[in-house]
Amino acid sequence: MNFDFSDDQRMLRDQARRFLDDNAKPRAILEGVEPFDRDLWKKIADLGWMGTALAEEDGGIGLTHIDLCVIAEELGRALAPVPFASSIYMAREAIALAGSPDQKKAHLPGLCDGSTIGCLATAEGNGPLSPKTIHAEVSGGKLTGTKTPVADGDVADLAVVAARSGGDVGLFLVDLAGPGVRREPVETVDPTRSHAALVFDGAPAAPLGSAADGWRHLDAVLDHAAVLLAFEQVGGAQKCLEDAKEYALNRYAFGRPIASFQAIKHKLADVYMKTELARSNAYYGAWALATNAPELPVAAAAARVAGSKAFCFAAEENIQTHGGMGFTWEFDCHLYLRRAKHLALTIGGERKWKDRLVAQLEQRNAA
Repeated sequence: MNFDFSDDQRMLRDQARRFLDDNAKPRAILEGVEPFDRDLWKKIADLGWMGTALAEEDGGIGLTHIDLCVIAEELGRALAPVPFASSIYMAREAIALAGSPDQKKAHLPGLCDGSTIGCLATAEGNGPLSPKTIHAEVSGGKLTGTKTPVADGDVADLAVVAARSGGDVGLFLVDLAGPGVRREPVETVDPTRSHAALVFDGAPAAPLGSAADGWRHLDAVLDHAAVLLAFEQVGGAQKCLEDAKEYALNRYAFGRPIASFQAIKHKLADVYMKTELARSNAYYGAWALATNAPELPVAAAAARVAGSKAFCFAAEENIQTHGGMGFTWEFDCHLYLRRAKHLALTIGGERKWKDRLVAQLEQRNAA
């Protein structure tokens, strides 16, 4: 079992890093009025990244989910201000997993060329996601209820919505430009990623697979997203470590670089250890995702927990290493901390995924 990237994947990573270094500018979102970087989104579409890990007959470019993990790590490293996770890791994956042939034909090509932006609407306020917390309801093909917060709900064209239908919780496709939909922007800790509340009042909703299989499909989508987001978190943590190291080597105190002090050495060693642990778990998740292995639920939960811990810890320690400079608006340290906190809560917080990991291990050990 080989957990390392191939030569082609390393080449893809190097190309993606150079491209994002030149083009991803999260500060432009803070200082402008656009909710995301539309120019970067178009360039990413032109590169074909949105079609990665999807068959050509569905509008994709082939390749594997490991290649998509490579791209995800670089997007996280660059704090890319685009709705890639919502549209590709979640909406596209949901349609690819549960959609009918007609739904795939209608929506996947647009998601792959960037002309359609998708999102996943599950949460209805605070608290962990479970079938009991879903109150939005579909009756007679019409959706009623409120979903909040929804990442990229203010800019998406298409939503995959979890809602009740009869006695089950199913997934439904909703055209956000259609009737019965109202959007209200929601502020979050990360201003480079936009969110909204989606209010549905009789909005037409098409079932995505059968309602009886809805929660199973949603679990599968979240497992896929957990692995891909873990790579974004590893990329962010690695960038925080590199920035902290560079600053420590060049910042002098008492005639010595602060990197020579034990307190800084220990701090950076701890960040390195947590980042490498997260990377190992992310690689395990990538293997399980690419091979559709039965270990995927365990691997996804482990990657999610380790990735959340590593990125938050690395972002906090990067600020500490920078001292007073780390708290200023002019340095990017706080942008990484904001993204780390945002990613740690996306698709459920650390506690949810710890519980999910324990439940999966207990189920496996009892078999």
